[in-house]
Amino acid sequence: MFGLILPSRPVLTPAVLQTISPTQYAYSFPSSPRFSHIVIFLVPGNELPTGACAAVYIQFPGTAEFKLLGVIATDKQSAIFRVNDSGSTNTPAHGSAEVDMDADLPNGDSLPGTVIVGISLEPIEIVSAQLATMKAASDANSTALTIVRRPPSTKVLAQRIIKNAFNFLASFAGGDGGHEVVPLKSFQDWWKKFERRVEIDPGFLEREGDG
Repeated sequence: MFGLILPSRPVLTPAVLQTISPTQYAYSFPSSPRFSHIVIFLVPGNELPTGACAAVYIQFPGTAEFKLLGVIATDKQSAIFRVNDSGSTNTPAHGSAEVDMDADLPNGDSLPGTVIVGISLEPIEIVSAQLATMKAASDANSTALTIVRRPPSTKVLAQRIIKNAFNFLASFAGGDGGHEVVPLKSFQDWWKKFERRVEIDPGFLEREGDG
């Protein structure tokens, strides 16, 4: 019913697919040579039960855990799973989408032994909810690592406004009895220009070094 492809290795066909139960199947293969991608596909001529998807799990040597990688479904009958030792997991937002994610390798390397890929026919709503939960957890971890930049103080903003005005008006200054005088119209022109820039780019004053 399902086929499996590992780059540079022979295709694993249903002839070697183990039937665990009427809804559970498994492929097993050596962990070496090391691999980075797995392709699972529904063999042409086969159909999934209505409302069901094929959830794909993987178990590495030295672990008892089966990690959920993703699914294939009626509207997406094949999927590519990216497996590496980065320790991060990117989970798709929709259960029937093509999957490109990372799965943890124990101890950051490929252990000798047998890898088991389990395929389980399950309600698509349940698996989609599991994938959504995994994605939310992944997003939360990413958000926690985001560096929050504090906005500049009111004093710094005021200094930048004054600097902006000075740079613009300096070229219009003229002498009058030993004093530099800036025409009122020049100040009005600066204010209009300043307002336009704030409308177009409200955060330009918050960027350090922007005058």
